[in-house]
Amino acid sequence: MDRHWAGTAKRLVVRFLLVAGVALGLPVALSVPAAGDPSPDTWAKLRMCESTDRYTVNTGNGYYGAYQFDLPTWRSVGGTGRPDQATRAEQDYRALYLYRMRGWQPWECAGMLGLVNDRDARSKVKPSYSDSAYISGSKPAPAKPVKPAWPGVVYAYGDCAPELRAFQLRMNAFGYGFQGTGCYYEKTRKAVLELQRANGINDSGRLGPKTWKAAWSGKAPR
Repeated sequence: MDRHWAGTAKRLVVRFLLVAGVALGLPVALSVPAAGDPSPDTWAKLRMCESTDRYTVNTGNGYYGAYQFDLPTWRSVGGTGRPDQATRAEQDYRALYLYRMRGWQPWECAGMLGLVNDRDARSKVKPSYSDSAYISGSKPAPAKPVKPAWPGVVYAYGDCAPELRAFQLRMNAFGYGFQGTGCYYEKTRKAVLELQRANGINDSGRLGPKTWKAAWSGKAPR
């Protein structure tokens, strides 16, 4: 992670072998970015370099867990406690969250491995836990949600429509917890305003075409 100049002994060995392999002309497998989020294999190679794939590692150097988060970086993506004390799923989720905020830049090992940012890097789209579930498993990276066509109606407080239900359920990916009533009341208005402000849209509180598009392809409102 950032400013991590003194890695563990095992981490240094991994780096030495990578550099030596290149110098000797030996084949060194470098990850190829996936079409969406990085593949499970790419994450596994990053973890192996950062921590020898140990989720509970704490060597006392201020960097913790499989992805070697320092505490300020961990907290910047919503982590609580210490990374090495978090579950695998939680560490995977925060790593994907960080990747979507900053790409591979925070990880020194990413440069060593030749990892390249793909289209989700720095997208600022906050992932859901289902988005990151593939990282430690055998599932492929999840496909991007398909944005429904703009319904052609500007919705406002008091409106009810099936399209509003689709919007509400989409906003659950950002942690809003809608039940999908399809009715536009205070909670929906709050989500619309936060989405508009995050994406530089006039915060009218009305759900128009720009706000609709931002729900599926814009910046996370939180």
